[in-house]
Amino acid sequence: MAIQDWKNRISGDNQYASDSYSSTATSEASNVGRWLKRVIVVITLVCVVLGWYWSREPGLQALTRGEDVVLGETTVVALIRVVDTLLDKPGGYLSNDIMPPGVVLDNIPNWEYGVIIQVRDLAKALRESFARSQSQSTEDEDLALAEPRFNFDHQSWILPATEGEYREGRNYLEGYLQRLVDDDQYNAQFYTRADNLRYWLSTVEARLGSLSQRLGASVGQRRLNIDLAGDSAAGQATPAPSDTYLKTGWLQLDDVFYEARGTTWALVRFLKAVEVDFADVLEKKNARISVQQIIRELEATQAPLRSPVILNGSGYGLLANHSLTMVSYISRANAAIIDLRELLSQG
Repeated sequence: MAIQDWKNRISGDNQYASDSYSSTATSEASNVGRWLKRVIVVITLVCVVLGWYWSREPGLQALTRGEDVVLGETTVVALIRVVDTLLDKPGGYLSNDIMPPGVVLDNIPNWEYGVIIQVRDLAKALRESFARSQSQSTEDEDLALAEPRFNFDHQSWILPATEGEYREGRNYLEGYLQRLVDDDQYNAQFYTRADNLRYWLSTVEARLGSLSQRLGASVGQRRLNIDLAGDSAAGQATPAPSDTYLKTGWLQLDDVFYEARGTTWALVRFLKAVEVDFADVLEKKNARISVQQIIRELEATQAPLRSPVILNGSGYGLLANHSLTMVSYISRANAAIIDLRELLSQG
């Protein structure tokens, strides 16, 4: 009996040790699980706060001018400052982010795309028109290197990164600016002619016209094919239907809206600079007031958005339609640009 009691005691002790170990392991696992949940909650909150902060659009800063500004300096400085804002705003450049919260953000990357399109167009106009006296003149070496950098893939995150390419382009613009304002160097020029301004405005007109069509399609529209209107001898490579129905998808509404916000934000900065550099040309054509009206229409597109989402109500429906509100300002600005180009073409 004594031997049996001893065996039972040993068996009981082993069972107690096993139960104690199991309880300790369960308690440790529970503690790890609670800490893991807390870490996840904290990371989520940090990402939400950062995402909100990074999603704030830059404001429209006032145009500042120094003394003894040379022709073209204001426009080039405006272009450089827009690129700086694109790269150095809160969160930096977000379109190529692959980590949260940047990877899940949607509005600011589309805003950035609208800005970079305008940067590309103005850099192209600088290289091909503003900095050249005529079509057979030599292009500026810095501008020839800057423009291709801004046409780099806007979503590349490595080898090379988009930010690196854009920053190189910005540095080449800075080099052109330094030569432009240096009286001792005559190999950099900026020509303020009416035809140069019309060249850039024609690109702006096409961009705004495209945005107007895409924004207007938020409610769905049937459109007639007018591609060949006005020329009975005109033709096209492939046949197209005479009547099409266009409607922007629900998930693309905010994409187009914020691209338009970025486009118009950059245009306001550029047009204010052009108003300064081309002041004599605009005065001669009595067109300064036209530029100011265009700027006023585009500034209205930057009004604070009071809704947490982009609404897509029908034209006369119960809910607002933010895309149609945006297109009303852009269309009026575009019509004024068309009139301005016509005015600049007159002697």
